[in-house]
Amino acid sequence: MGEKSITIEDVAQAAGVSRQTVSNVLNTPAIVKATTRERVQDAIAKLGYAPHASARRLRTRRSATIGIHLDPYAGGISGVVLDRFVHALTESAGDRGLRVLVYAASDEDEEIRRMSELVDAGDVEAVVVTGTRYGDRRIAWLTERGVPFVSFGRPWDASPHDDAAHLWVDVDGASGTRAATEHALSVGPRVAFLGWPAGSPTGDDRERGWREAMMDAGASPDLRLSAEERVADARDRVVELLGAADVDAIVCASDTLAVGAHVAAVAAHHSDLVIIGFDNTPAVEALGLPSVEQLPELVAAGTLDLLMAGGTRIERRAAGSGVAHVLVQPRLVIR
Repeated sequence: MGEKSITIEDVAQAAGVSRQTVSNVLNTPAIVKATTRERVQDAIAKLGYAPHASARRLRTRRSATIGIHLDPYAGGISGVVLDRFVHALTESAGDRGLRVLVYAASDEDEEIRRMSELVDAGDVEAVVVTGTRYGDRRIAWLTERGVPFVSFGRPWDASPHDDAAHLWVDVDGASGTRAATEHALSVGPRVAFLGWPAGSPTGDDRERGWREAMMDAGASPDLRLSAEERVADARDRVVELLGAADVDAIVCASDTLAVGAHVAAVAAHHSDLVIIGFDNTPAVEALGLPSVEQLPELVAAGTLDLLMAGGTRIERRAAGSGVAHVLVQPRLVIR
């Protein structure tokens, strides 16, 4: 039986540092204190540690490839926004001499396994994470591994400025629903909000904009409905609402919900009800409904700006080395 190969964990133990510190010495030595770096390098030399070929390829930035997860196809209306983002990211990356590798995974565990395979093989040198959530284990994994990444979505468990090493781009959903609510209030004070069930950080953020606009206007934010991201579910909730209360307008967390609300309003002979969506998809455009435009092309540009520190090479930015977050302001499209 051959001798056990030396691992990065062996080096970390010998040097008395974390696995992440060893990874930093190998990949981004400039961010490691000189005395610590020397201790790790001594341990590497004494143990005879040699990173495998794929790790060396990753360090030399030869792949120039960004990995991004493609959500399972679920149909619906609002998914077109992520499609636009991936398309814009791919197109803009090509203009900068980079490539985009799209991979599929059905859940968070599988996504982490896929990222590990791609990084270890040197197929990608950076990752774009989409759909951040509370307790997001993907972010923790990428940070621990020292993989350069940008997330489309904020780190919802902490203040956006707590960790400058976490690069992120997001759309200011609260700003979008605030603008939508202010527009709806010009019709009357009874403005309802149709959102998703509790637990969605994006949904919570969009609801916050509605609540703040209502309170600033002296209106009561008591008409809050919840529906799954399905036209039929949204329709049923709005049918119930219209049968129980007088409503001047409905601000929705997505275009899918807005289409359901529109169907309910038409069936109730209330086609003049102001309904505002979020995502500005072709579906609401066809129905003539106003909606909040996310501008995913700006999100894609911001993502690449954060990943690229100069030239056409992707480099991990140390904390404090420039802009770490981009919050895109959406625009309300009135029809």
